[in-house]
Amino acid sequence: MVSKKPRIVIIGAGMAGLTAANKLYTTANSKQLFELSVVEGGARIGGRIKTSEFCGDRIEEGATWIHGIGGSPIHEIAQEKGLLHSQEPWECMDGILEDPVTVAEGGYELNKSLVEPISSFFKNLMDFVQEKPVDEDGVRVCCEVWKRCKLGSENLSVGSFLRQGLESYLGLLNDQKCVNGVGNWSRKLLEEGVFAMHEGIQRTYTSAGDLRDLDYVAEKEYVMFPGEEITIAKGYSRVIESLASVLPVGMIQLNREVAKIEWRSAHSERELPHMENGHENRPVKLHFCDGSIIQADHVIITVSLGVLKQGSDLFNPPLPSSKTRAISKLGYGVVNKVFLKLSPSNCDQETNNPTKFPFLQMVFHPPDSELRKPKIPQWIRKTSFICPIYKNSRVLLTWFAGEEALALESLTDDEILNGFSTTISNFLPTKSQPQKNTNPNPNPNQFKYSKVLRTRWGTNPLFLGSYSYVAVGSSIDDIDTLAEPLPQITNLESPPLQILFAGEATHRTHYSTTHGAYCSGLREANRLLEHYNCLVV
Repeated sequence: MVSKKPRIVIIGAGMAGLTAANKLYTTANSKQLFELSVVEGGARIGGRIKTSEFCGDRIEEGATWIHGIGGSPIHEIAQEKGLLHSQEPWECMDGILEDPVTVAEGGYELNKSLVEPISSFFKNLMDFVQEKPVDEDGVRVCCEVWKRCKLGSENLSVGSFLRQGLESYLGLLNDQKCVNGVGNWSRKLLEEGVFAMHEGIQRTYTSAGDLRDLDYVAEKEYVMFPGEEITIAKGYSRVIESLASVLPVGMIQLNREVAKIEWRSAHSERELPHMENGHENRPVKLHFCDGSIIQADHVIITVSLGVLKQGSDLFNPPLPSSKTRAISKLGYGVVNKVFLKLSPSNCDQETNNPTKFPFLQMVFHPPDSELRKPKIPQWIRKTSFICPIYKNSRVLLTWFAGEEALALESLTDDEILNGFSTTISNFLPTKSQPQKNTNPNPNPNQFKYSKVLRTRWGTNPLFLGSYSYVAVGSSIDDIDTLAEPLPQITNLESPPLQILFAGEATHRTHYSTTHGAYCSGLREANRLLEHYNCLVV
């Protein structure tokens, strides 16, 4: 009998998979303890991290931000590798642009005295949900809202809490016309519109298509690192490349999509055939779409929660019911970006300099309003802002979530360009046209757009969405259940740690983030290292 090393196969070459591979290889390579490989269904590494170029600017089609730099492992890698600064322009290199211009449908710029109070109130509500500091008056109002919400529901959602808060806020107002002359908009409608704008932004933060699906209790347990949120100047993909750079050529196998995972549970009676000369049976058998097979002792699965939700027949025998329930109950949404290039023809007629596009926040009429501009397409009405990706860039960026994000994926480039052209012409009237006291005429010098790039995370079969959230009806405990390896520790009849689970959706406090994915990959690598008594702290 030829002795064999334990074979570990990692499915997925995203942040979680490559972190696990990096840890296992750098810790155990000197002892030549494992046979290690990473199989990736796509043609590139990175998963939901994808740095690209659009019209000369560096952009992120997927993960964009380091969410807090204090203690973040992603920030540590980026800093160590010199990735935080670049001579080339990149998305959000100026951070979040300040002084947005808030405009109501029809081209009516809103005064800060109207926008800021309702915006501050929305922030107080979200800070209360997330147990962040809230001022004394804000705490009093939020507590009253929370009590009313709890009386009406066992499974409280973030969305229902926010809407109860809005009702309390609007109860202090009347439905008189605004004294500032904002067309046919009443003050109440404007307050509601600004609030809905912030809800739209929150949807992209969480990936919940409807905030009424977002669990209130779980939101309190979500943890962010302290400090500012920043982007990576040389691209998020450089972090991925850094993790992969220590792995030998051939360890990462691209275009290897897994079709079936066979494993040995306590009730499984199958015997795996010998696949290699002189080698003993291994408990896990991976079937690939190209017909090839790999046997392994341990498999770390890092595919998205969306793939797990669709992959009920991926495992043989099927996953335990506790794990399938957790997968079913947890939320997983779609968030997409749209990048637009401003046409070179957009120049000021007096100076001939490129016309600057503002950080535009858009307030749309509610769905039942007769004042809606019919030419503005439905798929655009829940986006909240559009802005240059950095100061003076000719590339604009906006985000979509939920049904609108999915609808966007099936549109043609011309439909997207025309949709934005129509919409923004209704929000940015000509300079000569006053933005209050009268309805603006169509702007003959409206911004024009020559090129578009949109992401398609929802229909990509390797991801089927963007990132996870804790949905109403599920809990943080479901994340822990998803993260449990198979077979269960108490099962002594089968080889241990056959199937391990990593990825952002498996991290209790950092789900939906790249650092959550990183920490989960590290967790599963350490689990195996500890199993073989070679964990180096």
